[in-house]
Amino acid sequence: MHHATRDPIAPCDQSVRELFRERRLRHTRQRDLVYSTLRSLHTHPTAEELHALVNDRQRGVSLATIYNTLDALARCGLLRRIPSQLGGGACRFDADLSRHVHVVGPEGEIRDVPADLGEPLLASVGKDAIAAIERRMGVKVVGVAVQLVTSAGE
Repeated sequence: MHHATRDPIAPCDQSVRELFRERRLRHTRQRDLVYSTLRSLHTHPTAEELHALVNDRQRGVSLATIYNTLDALARCGLLRRIPSQLGGGACRFDADLSRHVHVVGPEGEIRDVPADLGEPLLASVGKDAIAAIERRMGVKVVGVAVQLVTSAGE
């Protein structure tokens, strides 16, 4: 699978060190590498896909390290876990915590919708509908996540 990238973040970038420190996450070279690799992508890899991408940059990072790092990053709020749309499929990961829309392909792959297309969709979610959901269900909605599901050949 081709993974579109954002502007790369060099491993051990000072901003990553500071971000980890702010989140009380111990900084290691491998955590930095995993996070900076994930943060550079527009696609949302599985742990196994991320393992291959990280090892393209630096050999010797184990799959266990990838899983442990993803777990630590999720616990401290530096990435989102995206459950599989395929029921029982592999979880995917997203380090872009901004408000954005995803497109889910027929094989479970997930891509970001460009902001100029996604923002109008997010803005169209009615505040009255959200308020009604909160009242009826007794919850406080703190965000809206939109995933558009495509079929084969799309």
